[in-house]
Amino acid sequence: MTTSTQGTAVVTDAASGIGAIYADRLARRGYDLVLVARNCERLDDVARRSTTDETGRTVKIVAADLAEKMDLGRIEALLRSDLSISLLVNSASVGVSGPLAEFDVDKMEDMIALNVRALTRLTSAAVPGFVSRGGGTIINIASDVIAPGILNGVYAGTKAFVLALSLSLHEQLSDKNIRVQFWEIAGHPIGHLPRQIVMQAGDMIDAALAGLDYDELTILSPLPDAADWQAYGRASEAIRQSEQVEASNDDT
Repeated sequence: MTTSTQGTAVVTDAASGIGAIYADRLARRGYDLVLVARNCERLDDVARRSTTDETGRTVKIVAADLAEKMDLGRIEALLRSDLSISLLVNSASVGVSGPLAEFDVDKMEDMIALNVRALTRLTSAAVPGFVSRGGGTIINIASDVIAPGILNGVYAGTKAFVLALSLSLHEQLSDKNIRVQFWEIAGHPIGHLPRQIVMQAGDMIDAALAGLDYDELTILSPLPDAADWQAYGRASEAIRQSEQVEASNDDT
């Protein structure tokens, strides 16, 4: 049984999938948990598994639909008021595939509300407390941001936003003992990918947490050669510097 505590981790979309696995792994690492999701029955199941004699952690469940402003506001208030919170996992998101013209624009708006608005507001609610307490961790999950044409462009845009926000937060907060990590999963439907290149969700999260232990900012699970991501980063930086030079020339 784990007796020491790392503080409290808030995990969104914790009723199943990636969020539920994060709940398990973080409980085993010594975190108490606040688990957030719409499905209260499934949350109960995850909570029971996370409070076994093996972990001994305290788990609180909060039923909330983060696409709804009132529910989102309740979780924001929790992040601002609970001084034990030391880690936020923004795993709640929804995705679609196919061309924009084939989808209901209201559903697209709901996706933006969850993938962008909710993540931004929860992160914004958590950061001031982390700064005042001298540290904290934010984990965001992106998907397929390098090749937006593979899936619906609006979905890819929401995940590109997660990438940009995470990189910006890293620059702003790294000197305040706040770790920001984001990791990416392949955007293709699993059934369309060769089995030999598909990582199991538990393996992906174990890899992400191992990277977090070494303060790695980016975890790109399906990419076999890290040099490809580094080349992408260098190209992005070169474009940014070129734009700055052009802007400076325009000013003169």
